[in-house]
Amino acid sequence: MAAEDEKKEKEKEKKVEEAAIITAVYKVNLHCEQCARDIKKPLLRTQGVHTVDFDVEKSDLKGRGTLKEQISAIKPILEELRSKKQERIKEFSEIQSQVVCICAEIAGHGQSNSSSDPQVNERDLTVKTLGELKSHLQELQNEKIFRLQKVNSHVNTVWELAVVMSIDFSKTVNDVHPSLSDSLGNQLKNISNDTLARLTGVIQSLKQEKQQRLKKLQDLGRTLIDLWNLMDTPVDERKRFDHVTSLISSSVDEVSRQGCLALDIIEQAEIEVEQLTVLKGGKMKELVFKRQNELEEIYRGAHMDVDSEAARQILINLIDSGNVDLSDLLSSMDDQIVKAKEQALSRKDILDKVEKWRYATEEEKWLEEYERDENRYSAGRGAHKNLKCAEKARNLVSKIPSIVDNLTAKVKAWEVEKGIPFLYDKVPILHSLEEYIVLRQEREEEKRKSREQKRLQEQLAAEQEALFGSRPAPKKPLGQSTSTNTMVGTPTGRCLATPSGRHGISAGKECRESGRVNNIIPLNYVALPKDDAISRGN
Repeated sequence: MAAEDEKKEKEKEKKVEEAAIITAVYKVNLHCEQCARDIKKPLLRTQGVHTVDFDVEKSDLKGRGTLKEQISAIKPILEELRSKKQERIKEFSEIQSQVVCICAEIAGHGQSNSSSDPQVNERDLTVKTLGELKSHLQELQNEKIFRLQKVNSHVNTVWELAVVMSIDFSKTVNDVHPSLSDSLGNQLKNISNDTLARLTGVIQSLKQEKQQRLKKLQDLGRTLIDLWNLMDTPVDERKRFDHVTSLISSSVDEVSRQGCLALDIIEQAEIEVEQLTVLKGGKMKELVFKRQNELEEIYRGAHMDVDSEAARQILINLIDSGNVDLSDLLSSMDDQIVKAKEQALSRKDILDKVEKWRYATEEEKWLEEYERDENRYSAGRGAHKNLKCAEKARNLVSKIPSIVDNLTAKVKAWEVEKGIPFLYDKVPILHSLEEYIVLRQEREEEKRKSREQKRLQEQLAAEQEALFGSRPAPKKPLGQSTSTNTMVGTPTGRCLATPSGRHGISAGKECRESGRVNNIIPLNYVALPKDDAISRGN
């Protein structure tokens, strides 16, 4: 009996156990099959759990086993999953909050005014979605850094332009956005598209202003230099505006000195130009005649034909009439001076040869006078200097034909090139050369006839002496010269030198002075006559 009761009791327990085995279906947020497998493994190791199946699409988890054991096995897993879920939600929330803040900054709204955290989609907390969200956050952070660098670069450019032109930098950037003028960094700089666009516009406007101011200062600088040159302004007065004239050749990018394009600098330059313009009118007449004097000096130095009185009268009439701009008149006279200098330069070679020819003719005249003096061989002091000067003069006179031929060829070539006659002190130089050649030939002919006549006279005297014999010359007291022109001096001595050099002229003067002082023969000295033919070299 007892055995039967025990058997019944076991059967009853078995039935109870069989009745306790159930199939439980749990709703679990299964993101992927890996999550399901991670849940299935610990469940199968739990006592009382026979099988575990899952459906990812339906987010169902089926477990077969005793109810009590299944509940005790699933509970810690569920707690762990809930904890991971909360951490994942928090991470999503933080990232989304950062995304919202950066988007608000880029949009120009500053930090987000929303007090509540962003809504997180709890049905999509996968690692893939989290990675995509992090990538998006990284892109926004890079965009923020780029925009901040761009804003800082624009602000620095505005500061550089403001410093050059002495413009209020704080007011300029504050008009764009107040956050840009915060030097303490208490406020985040606005990096919106609107701020960037307005900064770009301000920079463009400041660059145009800089270019306009630079151009204006350059024009004022050139005007100042023209007026200074026109009025011969001293260098010390010009130095006051070196900061203006130094910008004349500068480009816009090269101008970076602080305050060099300030409005007060431009105003000072404008005032100086106005003052010099007023003074210019009063001094212009003086400058015109100064240019005329310079022009006449060039003409005189080049022996060019110019009617100074008529030219000055024309200038006076033009100035008094008031029908001519004095600046244009000065410019015209400057052009005339340039042309006159060019003409003088083209005549220089011929003028040098003319001076040499004229000097040679002067030596020729002196030599003729010297040779006509019967006392040129007297033994007085200084006579040897005259002999040396005469010898040099003869050498130069012998070269006169070649000098004349060379000069004539040069003048003819110049006249062919220029198409006008070469005038020397209002006289055509070729006419002067022709007249000189004719006169020289006449003098040579006269000299030849004189020598022939003297030769005949000497021959006649020799014949008479042979027929009648010579008569002794009357004796004179000792110390008295046989010449009646004892106190008459020889012509002034001239030493050869270059026609353009002062040394040769001064040497000639010394010879002349020597001839005047030392050509007197002592009364107790007897002069010895010499043959004139020896001195002429004939």
